[in-house]
Amino acid sequence: MILKDIEIRNFRNYEHLKLSLDKNINIIYGKNGGGKTNILESIYVLALTKSHRALNNIDLIMKSKEKALIKGTIHNDISYNLELELTKSKKQVKIDNDLILKKGEYISMMNIIIFYSEDLELIRGFPSNRRKYLNLELSQISKNYYNTLNDYNKLLKTRNDYLRKIANKEIIDMSYFDILTEYLVEKSVFIYQMRDKYIEKLNEICPKIYKDITKANNFKIQYNPSTDLKDKSKEMIREELKKVLTDNYEKEVKLKTTLYGPHRDDFEFILNNENLKNYGSQGQQRIAVLSLKLSEIQIFKDYKKNNPIILLDDVFSELDIDKKNNLLKYIDNDMQVIITTTDLDNIDSKLKAKAKLIKVHKGKVMEEVK
Repeated sequence: MILKDIEIRNFRNYEHLKLSLDKNINIIYGKNGGGKTNILESIYVLALTKSHRALNNIDLIMKSKEKALIKGTIHNDISYNLELELTKSKKQVKIDNDLILKKGEYISMMNIIIFYSEDLELIRGFPSNRRKYLNLELSQISKNYYNTLNDYNKLLKTRNDYLRKIANKEIIDMSYFDILTEYLVEKSVFIYQMRDKYIEKLNEICPKIYKDITKANNFKIQYNPSTDLKDKSKEMIREELKKVLTDNYEKEVKLKTTLYGPHRDDFEFILNNENLKNYGSQGQQRIAVLSLKLSEIQIFKDYKKNNPIILLDDVFSELDIDKKNNLLKYIDNDMQVIITTTDLDNIDSKLKAKAKLIKVHKGKVMEEVK
């Protein structure tokens, strides 16, 4: 899979930019604040309809403008034209000019793996950061996952609204509440099994990469669902979730929220039986996340039968020469890689020699011709 070109209008500091990309290595360089990362972000947003940096659409739209537009042509056996329009209140996506109403159909079209400085928040940050990561990766792999998660979130909101009404002693049809709970459990089972399978797959790959980089054994990723569901059949998971929700009904009413389910899941990075969040050095944490992201490449190949597009946002300046080499070793020659850097000296000379170089200075973009 490659992104052949991208066009952006009124996005961040770019009023209009059209850029063609090499099918292998692209290096976007320039001083901080010039707009390098904004180009990378536009690619990420085109693929996933949301930013890895901004919380809402307003931050992405150029000041004084009403909307932003991102277009790109991807090639994966055949070519597709993707388009995303952002206004302050909504987003709209198209494939080959056809409006796509189900985001799951769109998100699975263009597979992206991004490495960036804030990746450490996957370890250091809140459980919501790690759930967001799981949801984004699984949504790229599976349309069903995205659609089921979307259904789950709607059911969860409705159930929480009912819990608040019950707590406030409003008249409630309890049979409808039971139906909501039943549907919520069904969606939960699918989400749990997909997450469990994904992390199991990560653990087939990730520890080997961590050992290759650090020579250290005993690294793993540990999935922690909100209730104990490990090694249970689908029916057992369903019954366990029903039981825990029934047993905690009074507590949920008191707190006016659903206490168990995929929205409470988490996972940990474990080295020698210790959580790296609490006991790992910054170096260990960085390599753990790097190993995680490198593992995703193989998973995308296995599930989607093609290579993802790799985005490296100024990560080379943070790695020593050995870790840079280890990173590049896991990225195939036939992958498309888009790199940002403030200093070309941070990039291996052999890599530069075969790359397309794109200079960014104060929002102006210059493609260097070899």
